[in-house]
Amino acid sequence: MPRLGTVAIIGVGLIGGSIGKALRERGLAERVVGIGRDPLKLADGVRLGAIDEGTTDPRRGVAEAEVVVVCTPVPQIAADVRNAAEWGLEGVLVTDAGSTKRELVEEVARHPRARAVFVAGHPIAGSERKGVAYADGNLFAGRTCILTPTSDTDPDRLLRARHFWTGLGCRLIETSPEAHDRALALTSHLPHAVASALAGVVPVESLAMAAGAYRDGTRVAGSDASLWTGIFRANRDSVLESVTAFQERLTAFKNALVADDEQVLIDLWNTAKLQRAHFDAENLAPSTES
Repeated sequence: MPRLGTVAIIGVGLIGGSIGKALRERGLAERVVGIGRDPLKLADGVRLGAIDEGTTDPRRGVAEAEVVVVCTPVPQIAADVRNAAEWGLEGVLVTDAGSTKRELVEEVARHPRARAVFVAGHPIAGSERKGVAYADGNLFAGRTCILTPTSDTDPDRLLRARHFWTGLGCRLIETSPEAHDRALALTSHLPHAVASALAGVVPVESLAMAAGAYRDGTRVAGSDASLWTGIFRANRDSVLESVTAFQERLTAFKNALVADDEQVLIDLWNTAKLQRAHFDAENLAPSTES
């Protein structure tokens, strides 16, 4: 993509810090400004090479930015988008990295200036780790970013958002906010809920006998509780649907086990095995990075 002047990142944690590192390491921006509430954490961002400078004043931070990326917790994103739109340049592009989209897009749409400059985005990358100390400039290489434009989305800003995210190394999917939330409830939000349930059901005295299956199945249970509570609440209806579907699947497994039905157990397992193989094939495919 064409080299940008100033990019502002609101929320310099794992995702925001990784965006900053990618911009700086790839030479995609002349200046990366980090915006946050904690001066010490912003200083860490500078020291670690995630941003060129930091500020606790969001109005000043976005004032000269061509692009503003909002990487704050889901309940806070809409307000940050509105402020960035209000305080930013006339031609500013505002995008985000939030895990839910329908509620956010509806909220932003109620504000004409924010609606005009915003393109909702969600890079599918990250980990249970938290903070700029874990930021990685290659985090987005070959990873999917979902954009959720609507009929209100400005075509020029949509094109710029495509260039921005592919410039970081992402592959793009474009869909509606509603379709995004339904899919992510199944592929991300449900697995986090299941990991938490699994971690919570195993008693401490059994952990000495736990190994890879427990480790892999509960890894994301180490994520931040307040962050994920916000995501679950913002996508409540779709998460409830995904939990119901999971309960039905687990009930089918339970019933087959009660009936000692070997064939049903095999069929359930092989269906899941094929689904997992499809995921592996998708994620091992050659990168379409542009």
